[in-house]
Amino acid sequence: MNLEEKIVKKNYIYEGKIINVRRDDAELPNGKPCIREVVEHPGGVCVAALTDDNELLFVRQFRYPYLEVVAELPAGKLEKGEDPFESGKRELEEEAGCVAATYRDLGKFYPTPGYCGEIIHLYAAKDLTFTKQNLDEDEFLNVEKIPLDKAVEMVLNNELRDGKTQAAVLKVKLLRDKGLW
Repeated sequence: MNLEEKIVKKNYIYEGKIINVRRDDAELPNGKPCIREVVEHPGGVCVAALTDDNELLFVRQFRYPYLEVVAELPAGKLEKGEDPFESGKRELEEEAGCVAATYRDLGKFYPTPGYCGEIIHLYAAKDLTFTKQNLDEDEFLNVEKIPLDKAVEMVLNNELRDGKTQAAVLKVKLLRDKGLW
């Protein structure tokens, strides 16, 4: 069975600094018309940085949509045309103040496939050297280390609610347990 829908016409409602919003005319696989609302986002990166003591580096920062401080792995938005891997290395140093000698690609994460085209590229990092944090002018966050096993417990207890963080923590844990990372 064909599952693909077709774009008939893209209708931009809002074009912003980070996102664009469309209300498209589309066609279902059976040929019937439909409306699809889409948030365009440039994508992002997330890095699970593991210390020699088997701790992950986390950042805590205020997330305005939830009006709360959220614990996440270091992450950020892709700049236009930026390579995701290079972005991940940049974000790790900017937010957590470290660089890694070894990286592993953990794949792509679709945070909200029902309406948003954002793709987050996940990476693991180890063999860390601590440098200096270099936050953006409008960025305020605290860095902390959480043991990997504790981070897994926090995912399972819903203490880490961020989806990209949950996925990366669990992937790193499985890779470590299998001796693959």
